[in-house]
Amino acid sequence: MIRRAVFPGTFDPVHCGHIDVALRGSKLFDTVIIAVYDKPLKNLLFSPEERIDLVRQAFAGNAGIEVTSYSSLTVDFCRTENAAVILRGLRVFSDFEYEFRMALANHRLAPAIETVSLITREELSFINSTTVREIATLGGDVSSMVPDFVCAALSKKLQGSHPSGGQPALRS
Repeated sequence: MIRRAVFPGTFDPVHCGHIDVALRGSKLFDTVIIAVYDKPLKNLLFSPEERIDLVRQAFAGNAGIEVTSYSSLTVDFCRTENAAVILRGLRVFSDFEYEFRMALANHRLAPAIETVSLITREELSFINSTTVREIATLGGDVSSMVPDFVCAALSKKLQGSHPSGGQPALRS
């Protein structure tokens, strides 16, 4: 049986924690579909097209990982993709409460679709997209949190936007 999992998120921007969860998930499932949600209710830095491009760059050459966008309920997207699993990452205890509620809601909507959560590696547990954006906006070094091409995209996007007038620090 071919097992397909959907790893949904806004990925604004994709970071090392996302990459770790997807790569680990690809060892458990035949295909991991990274589903970039294109109509979130929150303000984002990158457009859907930019986010998809960055995620595709992050997983270029990984045969078991596909990247696409979606704008429906995650469980409906899973059905259209013939995926039986929603893949999620857990960083800290507060993530558990949120993910637990989402898993219960998704199970109510689609009992045949399971949620599998992977515990983030300890050294990546502090990383989330909001933190990356805030640090980059203030000119901090995010090179240990995101791939080089994401650093470059942040630098370009945020050019001159933070109080010091500098740019996000790139890996030297």
